[in-house]
This record gives sequence, C-alpha cells and structure tokens, in this order.
Amino acid sequence: MNPEEATQLIREKAPKFGEAKAQRVYLEEFRKAKKALLMKDALKLGIEAANAQEREAYADAAYLEVLKGLAKAVEDEETLKWELESYRLEVEIWRTREATNRMQDRAHQ
Repeated sequence: MNPEEATQLIREKAPKFGEAKAQRVYLEEFRKAKKALLMKDALKLGIEAANAQEREAYADAAYLEVLKGLAKAVEDEETLKWELESYRLEVEIWRTREATNRMQDRAHQ
C-alpha cells in the first residue's frame, strides 16, 4: 500500500471512528441514567435501601441490554482505532524505507 492510499483510508475511516467513539461515550452516560431510572422504579416498588435499589437496577434486563450495546460500541471503536493505526504505520514504514533508500543512494555516489 502506498502512503496516498493509506492516508485516504484514514480520511475515510476517521468519521466512522468519531461516530463509534460518540456512541460509546453516549452509552456510558446513558448507562448511568438507566441505572438511576431503574433505581427510581425500585423505590416505587417499596425498595428503600439504595444498595437494594442498585442491585435491582443491575439485574434488570433493560440495564443488561445497555451493557450489551456498550460492549458492541467499544468493540466497534477499538476495531476502527486499530485500523486507523495500521494505516498510520503503513505511512511510517514507507517513510522509513524512503529514508533508507536515500541513505543508500548517497552511499553509492
């Protein structure tokens, strides 16, 4: 792969990475809100102790679904992050090879 192709792929993937990261951050924050809402529901059911409300919230199916979504968001973000890093490394490898070639050319003159 040449550096132009690698940088083009970075440009193409960067917005997807941004979206994936935004989704992950959103779900991290939503998880907190969901927990609070579920604890509030537990209070309405007569569960007054905060630790018991928290236990109920963590065990709720809706909370577990948020966690699954968060896991997927982290997976997507990390996959894109390392794809971008591999393209960046392609450029660095090319730069190193070009520098080596220039050094060898000077040595043979």
